[in-house]
Amino acid sequence: MRQQEYESPFSARYASKEMSTLFSSRHRTILYRKLWLSLAKAEQKLGLEITNNQIEQMQQNLETISFDKIREYEKRFRHDVMAHIHAFGDEAPSAKPILHLGATSTFVTDNADLIQMKEALSLLLQKLALAIRSLSTFAQKHAGTPCLGYTHYQAAQPTTVGKRACLWLQDLLMDALEWERLNQSLPMLGVKGATGTQASFLGLFNGEEAKVKQLEELLARDFGFEKILPIAGQTYTRKIDLQIFHALSSFAAGAHKMATDLRLLAHDGEISEAREETQVGSSAMPYKRNPMLSERICSLSRFLISLEQNAAHTLSVQWLERSLDDSANRRISIPEAFLAADSILNILVPLIENLEVDQKRIEQRLDEILPWLAMENLLMAAAKKGKSRQEVHEKLRIFSQEGALTAEKIAADPAFGLNREEATEQFDLNKMIGLAPQQTKEFLSGPVSVFLARFKHLSLTLPPLEV
Repeated sequence: MRQQEYESPFSARYASKEMSTLFSSRHRTILYRKLWLSLAKAEQKLGLEITNNQIEQMQQNLETISFDKIREYEKRFRHDVMAHIHAFGDEAPSAKPILHLGATSTFVTDNADLIQMKEALSLLLQKLALAIRSLSTFAQKHAGTPCLGYTHYQAAQPTTVGKRACLWLQDLLMDALEWERLNQSLPMLGVKGATGTQASFLGLFNGEEAKVKQLEELLARDFGFEKILPIAGQTYTRKIDLQIFHALSSFAAGAHKMATDLRLLAHDGEISEAREETQVGSSAMPYKRNPMLSERICSLSRFLISLEQNAAHTLSVQWLERSLDDSANRRISIPEAFLAADSILNILVPLIENLEVDQKRIEQRLDEILPWLAMENLLMAAAKKGKSRQEVHEKLRIFSQEGALTAEKIAADPAFGLNREEATEQFDLNKMIGLAPQQTKEFLSGPVSVFLARFKHLSLTLPPLEV
């Protein structure tokens, strides 16, 4: 690790190499050059005087990049895209006259942003599918495992471990479906020119509107876009950024909720993170076993959640056909948003895969509270016998204060109208979990299974967790 320069914790510590590469200067520069190459090919195909030699020189030098030269040019021109144009022109000199023909800077910058986000969404979707698959397996295994439910973080009606996992799983599935929708519907900016009118390209093709449309279609096909943004200023609307940031923020909020739940359950000893043999929980308290992965997810999630508001502010201040006050902000916020989401998933997947359920502790908690959990069942059973609900409720309130509630005590009290067998039945734990096992299995075999079927050949390997 370099000691003298700041290094982003995402690249150095949390995010994957794959995601970091997608937002690297090298990858972005190659995308610029691929966009110029695609533009030149399409313009040649539609009749402009561009030679095969010019195309070939561009093709051969897509990855021949001198970042020192780019920096020199930018220092001279005070314009980043012009620096890239000149540097590429030096590598492909015969193509200099036709590089960037008819285009404005956002042809490469905005289209590259959209390409990078599409690539990044695809990678995130695969990782989210891994998380969903792992959590689905966990939920299936524990579909019928009773556990204490909590409302207001107070003991409440029992549920099952699998049903609780499905609360987390449902949020993740909603995120995955939204990411799929965004990835499929994300449009390319195309070629819109200085104010979005496409006037420069209409001029290049002597007023032939059909060729301008064909030009965009050829470009979109090259980069895997099914749609082209029909209306734009010089830039694509920053509402697209906001929609994507909202989807990433929504995922972060759900991940934070799940991680917080796991932190609470770890406190109660019911579900814990896997622990490595040499792992230290505290420098002062050797016995400690902290839920550090869940805590890290919460920490990173809060950062990602905050970026949605950033995107909203950027959208709100884009003047007329464009403003440049978005540029520096988006250079930071777009990569960091995707690196943050990637980092959360890099932790979430192994966390889920290695969750430890303490069955004895869960049963102990249930046994401690079981008499009070039976109260709702007793209330309903007595009401079915024609007893006054309010009178029975008051009786149960008094019993709870006395700290003693047994089937024998209920059967002996005429206010309930229940015999010994009927009273005992109300203390049956399996009757208290309702349809939790069935809900879990139906959810897993239904929408979760349908989603995972689209990722059945997924073979992605996550990077090992850093410290």
